[in-house]
Amino acid sequence: MIRRTEISLLARSDGPEFVAAVLNSKQLHAAWVTPPLDMATFRSRVSRLRPPDNYAFAIRRRDSGALVGCAEITNVVRSVLLSAYLGYYAFQGHERQGLMTDGLKQVVKYAFGTLGLHRLEANIQPENVASIALVRACGFSKEGYSPKYLKIRGRWRDHERWAILAR
Repeated sequence: MIRRTEISLLARSDGPEFVAAVLNSKQLHAAWVTPPLDMATFRSRVSRLRPPDNYAFAIRRRDSGALVGCAEITNVVRSVLLSAYLGYYAFQGHERQGLMTDGLKQVVKYAFGTLGLHRLEANIQPENVASIALVRACGFSKEGYSPKYLKIRGRWRDHERWAILAR
């Protein structure tokens, strides 16, 4: 399969394009995520999401360089666990085209190859059918259900727990 996207570590220089994409995607993200809406919040997030415990990725179209979405590998635990969490979101105009599937497969490969992890976990609100379809397409399996797992937009929300293991 030909890759249509490429990933790179998210940098401060991505800020203006990233924030513009987030502002343009408010309706798409409304119920699911709270990405940075301004440069100060973006800079803070990039500063917090630094290796070796956290990694933030820009997912871009290979043909145009357009910012398709973002993925984050967070809370990397080494030692005997070798595990982390995966978060992600697409930007308006790039959703439902298979671009995030292509990009997330690269992020998973990075997690298992470059980082040497054994397990990657994504927690998804059950109503977010597009996100569930995305992780399924990337090889994740449903492991369980966590009531009131994460506080999003001021409310504790139930989540399904999806994971993938290194092969």
